[in-house]
Amino acid sequence: MPHESISVFDMFKIGVGPSSSHTLGPWRAAMRFIHKLVEENKFGDISHVQVLLYGSLAKTGKGHGTDIAVMMGLSGEDPVTVPVDSITPKINAIDSSKKMLLDSKHEITFDPQTDIQFLFTESLPFHPNALTIHATMLSGEKISETYYSIGGGFVVQENETSIGKETISLPFPINDANDLLRYCIKTGMCIHEIVLENENEWRPEAETKKGVLNIWHTMLHCIYRGCHNQGELPGGLHVRRRAFDLNKKYTEGKNYHSIEEWIQVIKSGGTQFKYILDWVSCFALAVNEENASFGRVVTSPTNGAAGVIPAVLLYYIIFCDVQDEQKIIHFLLTAAEIGSIFKKGATISAAMGGCQAEIGVSSAMAAAALTESLGGSQKQAMMAAEIAMEHHLGMTCDPIGGLVQVPCIERNTMGAIKAITASQLALQSLPDYAKVSLDKVIATMWQTALDMNTKYKETSEGGLAINIPISLSEC
Repeated sequence: MPHESISVFDMFKIGVGPSSSHTLGPWRAAMRFIHKLVEENKFGDISHVQVLLYGSLAKTGKGHGTDIAVMMGLSGEDPVTVPVDSITPKINAIDSSKKMLLDSKHEITFDPQTDIQFLFTESLPFHPNALTIHATMLSGEKISETYYSIGGGFVVQENETSIGKETISLPFPINDANDLLRYCIKTGMCIHEIVLENENEWRPEAETKKGVLNIWHTMLHCIYRGCHNQGELPGGLHVRRRAFDLNKKYTEGKNYHSIEEWIQVIKSGGTQFKYILDWVSCFALAVNEENASFGRVVTSPTNGAAGVIPAVLLYYIIFCDVQDEQKIIHFLLTAAEIGSIFKKGATISAAMGGCQAEIGVSSAMAAAALTESLGGSQKQAMMAAEIAMEHHLGMTCDPIGGLVQVPCIERNTMGAIKAITASQLALQSLPDYAKVSLDKVIATMWQTALDMNTKYKETSEGGLAINIPISLSEC
């Protein structure tokens, strides 16, 4: 059976907040468009560029920074490496001068107010997150491409037949959880071992491990920054950052000068349930407050759910006394595989499936990874993922003002705590007696997504988004 080959580095992408589907995806789409014209030797002949945003990208695009992302992509900035402090000055310069340096090389006239159009009432059939980029050449020729941001930073071009790495022949091709379990039983290998064997087809093992540790270090630095940045989040909702105050309260004035010393301070506070609960929530809040501020985060599997896995992993490191980097690598490899199975069998896009596709999937990923890391069997790990998703089924995506702030930030704390709870339940259970399999809950999630009213799919047209007295014009 054909399968979509998804790498750990597809599921975990380093980028810029606040949204993987509304920020990172459009950013990468704009970069792809420019690279296409460069490859076709037409780049120097561009006289004008216009961007059309459809569906969910239009309805919540301002709050998610879609217009900013597109301009950064057209300018040739890479979301992985761009200094986040440079984004606002660059956008302000484009807005005031009405000029843009495409790929930082070719200047054109560009007015964001007219050259980026938000088509609120128009949608394209393939996916709600669609954008079309038009380029007019000096000769008058027009070149257009349509892209779909399908969640988690994945981008598909119109009529593109391949969205993964299908040309790679993997030793363990996986379409669903049953495939993964069958390989585990047949080989006796853990989930992370199966994943690593597949990753070896793309690159040397040492390179994979180095890359995964870089993913973790990016997550950890994001948590630390979020715990030490204060003030209001941008966008007009006047949401106050809470991780800073919580960190200050929980560390009780103890001195530290590095991340390592900070971790030791946290460890010294003990292992009481309330203390652990407070810190896990703080970790998750910190990441998503950074995400909401156009900070550097890792899609896990999306930006809106970027706080769950880092919070659970740091919980595992601090409160389960983990000092072995290999265990961190194993955790993230396992989490990535569970996420890829959800992407193949359902969706990781809130515009397609509501928040169950983001927080629910991230919670399931974290639950499976934590379970296997704590010594659970492959069946127990998959059971934990099922439990976590089962209790996120039907969760809507209704961001107030189209911003990834309320209720998104707090939902990451809930997803992290549910992941830990699901892991504990699975570790104390016999999976053979479970009534619901991971594949069945994924199928149920997809059916729920299809049945869900579109106003609850990242449009800000339902739920909290219309019951809180604030208009989109305020943001």
